[in-house]
Amino acid sequence: MVDFKTKAERPKTNSERLKKKNWLKILGFLAVLVLINVIAQYFYTRIDFTKEKRYTLNSKTKEILAKTEKDITITVFLDGEIPSAFKRLRNATKDLLNDYKAYSNAKVKIIFQDPLDGVAANEQDTLIKSLGEIGIKPIAINIKNDAGLTQKIIFPMALIDIDGKPMAINLLQKTGGPATDYETNINSSIQNLEYSFTAAIKRLQKGQNPKIGFLDGHNKALETQFYDAVNNTLSQNFYAGFVDLQIIKKQGLDDLDVLFITKPQTALSELEKYKINYFVMKGGRLVWSIDQVIASLDSLQKRPEIMATNNQLNIDDMLFEYGARINYNLITDVNSAAIPVATNNPGEQAQIDLAPWIYYPILTPDTSNALVKNIDGVKAEFASTVDIIDVPNIKKTIILQTSPYNKVFETPKMLSLQMLAQEPKQEEYTSMPKTAGILLEGRFKSVFLNRPVPAGIDEDYNLPAISKPTKMIVIGDGDIFANQYSKADNSIFPLGLDRYTQQNYGNKALLLNIADYFTDDDNLIALRNKEIKVRLLNKALIKAEKLKWQLINTAFPFILLICFATFQHYYRKHKYAK
Repeated sequence: MVDFKTKAERPKTNSERLKKKNWLKILGFLAVLVLINVIAQYFYTRIDFTKEKRYTLNSKTKEILAKTEKDITITVFLDGEIPSAFKRLRNATKDLLNDYKAYSNAKVKIIFQDPLDGVAANEQDTLIKSLGEIGIKPIAINIKNDAGLTQKIIFPMALIDIDGKPMAINLLQKTGGPATDYETNINSSIQNLEYSFTAAIKRLQKGQNPKIGFLDGHNKALETQFYDAVNNTLSQNFYAGFVDLQIIKKQGLDDLDVLFITKPQTALSELEKYKINYFVMKGGRLVWSIDQVIASLDSLQKRPEIMATNNQLNIDDMLFEYGARINYNLITDVNSAAIPVATNNPGEQAQIDLAPWIYYPILTPDTSNALVKNIDGVKAEFASTVDIIDVPNIKKTIILQTSPYNKVFETPKMLSLQMLAQEPKQEEYTSMPKTAGILLEGRFKSVFLNRPVPAGIDEDYNLPAISKPTKMIVIGDGDIFANQYSKADNSIFPLGLDRYTQQNYGNKALLLNIADYFTDDDNLIALRNKEIKVRLLNKALIKAEKLKWQLINTAFPFILLICFATFQHYYRKHKYAK
C-alpha cells in the first residue's frame, strides 16, 4: 500500500530547510536596511577618516548653527557645465552645506543653479547686471580644448538669505590672477568655505556689520592706493570707509570698531593723536601700517639716485607708550619681489625685464599664530624693522618676519637702480630674521595721562588712565595693504597681486585675518585657518606613463579574469573527479 502524503504533510528535506533559512536571512537583512534608513532620517552622523578632518565641522560652526532660529536659504550659483576644478569646489560646497543642514536648529534650504541656464544670449547682460547689484559677480575663465582656448562665464558665488536679509559670498578666494590660473586657487578656496558660510550666517543673525575706518587727510593718493582694501576686500563683510580725525566727533569714534593708520605722509597733529588715544582707551582696535622712511620706486625710475630720508610723523611717543618702536631703517632681503626695469642696447628698442629688488622683502608669517597661519608670504616695499618695548600688562607677539638672509641699512641712505646689477654677498646677508610686524594685546596706558587737552577738542572725552582690554598691530611698512594701480588709465589691481609677475601674495589674506581677529569675539579666525590637503596627480608623470597605465587598466582586469576562470575550471574538475 502506497502512502500518499500532501506537500504540507511530507517532511522537509535538508535542501528545502536550507533554502527557507536563506530566504529568512535575506528578508532579515532587508528589514535591517529599511530600519537603518528610517532611523537615519532622524539622526545624522558622519565618520571622518581624513587626516585633516576635512568633513568635520568646527565646534564654533556647530554652536552657531545650534543657535539658529530663523530659516536659512542658501543659493549656490556654481553649477551646470563647469571645468573639473570648479566641480571640485562645487562638490566641496555641497558636502559642507549638507552638514550645515544636519546641525542647524532651523530649516536650511539649499539650491544649486546655473543662473545663465536657459537664458537667451541677448538677455544675459541684463541678468548679469541685476545679479551684480546684489553682490553676485561672474568671472570669465579660459578653458583649453582641441580648438585652443574658449572663454566661459561662471558664478563662483553663493547667496545666503535669513529673514529676507541676503548676503553674497565669494566661493573663489583669489580672483586676481590670470584667467588660466584659476586651478591654483581652488584648494585655498575649499579651505575657506566653512569660514565664509559661518561668518556670513553669524553676521546675518547679529544684524549689523562691524565698522572699519582708514585714516584720511595725510595721503593725497590714499583712496587710490587703498581702493581695493576698502571698497572690495573689506566691504563684502564690513562697513569700511575713510575717517578724517580732524572733524570726526566722539560719537563717530564710539561707533568705530577698527581704525587703520595706513601710510600717512604728513605728521599727525596733537588733536588727532588725542582722538586715536581715546579710541584705544575705549577698547577700539588699532592697526599701524607706517612708512618710517620716505622712499619710492616711482622716484627712482625718474632719477638716477634718490636719498631715502626719515619720515617725521609725530607718532613715536605714542607707539613707545603702547609697546612698540618702528625704526628709521630699511630692510633688504634676498627673498624679495621683482620690479620692472627698462633695458635697451644701443640701436635697439627698449624692453621691460623683471629683476629681484632687495628693498621689496617678502615677509614670512609666523605660522604658530592663528592670526597669520596658512597665509602666503606678504609683500612689503621699503619696510623697516619693529622693536618690542617692555611695557607691563601687554602681551607681545611677532607676526611678520624677514627671511634669515637679510641686511638692515640705517637711514638716510642713497638708493639707485644700479644696485640691481649687484649680487648680494651671502656672508653679508646671512643673519637672524628681523621683526617687521607685531601684535600687542592687553590694557594700554593712556599717552595723554597728566597732559593738557590739545586745542580744538570741544567735547568731554573723559580719558581713563588705562584702556579696556584691546588689541593693536604695528607693521613697519605703509604699503602692506596698498594695491597697485595703473597711472595710464587709473585701473585698480587686486590687493596682493603683482601686476608685473602675476604673483599673488598674502597681503589680502592678512588684511581679512586682521579684520576678523579684531571684530569677532567668537574667534572664527580658526575656521579660516582650516587646512585641507588636496593630493593632486602629477601631470608630468601622467603624460610620461600614460600608455603604461592604459595597458594596466585595460589588459590587467582581462588577464585576471582569464586566470580566475582557469583556476575555477581546474578546481571544479579536481573536486568532482572524485
